[in-house]
Amino acid sequence: MLDKIKRLGTETAIYGISTILGRFLTFILTPLYTYALSAADLGIVAYVYAYIAFLNVLYGYGMEGAFMKYRATQEIGDRKQVFSVPFLAVLATSTLLTLLIVGFASPLAELLDVPGIYERVIPCAGLILFFDAATLIPFATLRMESKAKLFAAVKTAGIILNVGLNILSLFVLNLGVEGIFFSGVISSAASLFMLLPVILKNLTFSLPPPLLPALLRFGLPSVPSGIAGMMIQVINRPMMKAISGAAAVGLFQANYRLGIFMMLLVSMFDFAWRPFFLTHADDPDARPLFARVMTYVVLILSGVLVVLTLFLGDAVKWHIFFGKSLIAPKFWVGLEIVPVILLAYLFLGIYNNLIAGIYITKRTALLPGVTFTAAAVNVAANFLLIPPWGLMGAAVATLLSYLVMAVMLYIIVRRIYPVPYEWGRLAKIAFAATVVIVAGLLAGSTPGGLVLKGALMLLFPLLLYAVKFYVPGELKLLAGMAGSIGVSRARNAPPSVHE
Repeated sequence: MLDKIKRLGTETAIYGISTILGRFLTFILTPLYTYALSAADLGIVAYVYAYIAFLNVLYGYGMEGAFMKYRATQEIGDRKQVFSVPFLAVLATSTLLTLLIVGFASPLAELLDVPGIYERVIPCAGLILFFDAATLIPFATLRMESKAKLFAAVKTAGIILNVGLNILSLFVLNLGVEGIFFSGVISSAASLFMLLPVILKNLTFSLPPPLLPALLRFGLPSVPSGIAGMMIQVINRPMMKAISGAAAVGLFQANYRLGIFMMLLVSMFDFAWRPFFLTHADDPDARPLFARVMTYVVLILSGVLVVLTLFLGDAVKWHIFFGKSLIAPKFWVGLEIVPVILLAYLFLGIYNNLIAGIYITKRTALLPGVTFTAAAVNVAANFLLIPPWGLMGAAVATLLSYLVMAVMLYIIVRRIYPVPYEWGRLAKIAFAATVVIVAGLLAGSTPGGLVLKGALMLLFPLLLYAVKFYVPGELKLLAGMAGSIGVSRARNAPPSVHE
């Protein structure tokens, strides 16, 4: 079991390198935006990208997940056919949808209440959607072939290009909001170009007729679920714009993006997790294996939640970028929402682990009920909480919706694919994290408080030891890791240094 988990960890780490680097490079844009744009302009960017997120689901219409399932099982057709059918289908539908968006840009801008001076971002949004959809199946192919390094290289190159173009557009060419979308079009197109060798290698026009209906039967039920999932992530932007204005959206977006440090861990795990559980679904120890993975995922995410909750609010205000803070001071008013967003992403990580049972049993038709219920909770909570609580209301709505998703999915999966999750150990993680976080929040941001927070960070693993969280094999593994680190340090340190 540990060997399989190590392999999952290795692939997660490789995906994580590109995800961490990519997300970090993308995150750099957030402080740049806060210094280059007004809160209202940043609100327009977040608002339009919220609609792009919705349409991404329609452009893909479940083909990525369907491809991965049928690539793993090889039930119909050979590998090239399983690649070509969903790739060509997505390419055809994406072309049609983008032509409609470009052709009706002006009416769409008016319908979406996008100011006339930003009308040109609508065709750009359509092109971004096209290029991103065209890369779905090629990227999924790299994941299924365990070509994590190539996946990471292409993703990272596209993001570096996007960041560079954003800097050029904002600070040299002074293109403002439009420059952000121009940069997105070029970088998305470049990613597709870099994937051409993968496409040409796998493309065939010998297409088995039964394959497309089978892919659609598997993939289409996930579309409503995907739309509902996107509603949970971004519906608060349009609602906040309608209730509080574009400037409030900009404030929320700048601080919401600070949750990226948790989100990137959830994303990098998900990239490796789906191919992993599909590959090992038939193993004799599959269910205990999946339970242990859940424990480790919650442990890692909880540790990150502890560290970020203790220190992120202070770190944001440090002048670390050429005398500038991480985000402009005018956006600090929203920092209180960050711990709530971090916790929301932790529940998303739990949901992503639980989804294995849905895919293994081919019960994707059950997902829309989960996500639409969570989306309804999200919409209702935003409507009720934004007026009295502002940004915090939108953050709490996000947390509630991800919590509902995780709880509902567990109830369903327990019935169709029961897994012996280690609930006692999970409860010990929750206890230790809660104690440390509450104590850290009480400590405040004074110099003495920062010292106390440092001590509390170390208290988290010690509390886990005190409540007997670790099992013997894990303690042995941790001891071995500590020993390896100690040996490495001893080789490079003077004899008088004691580790």
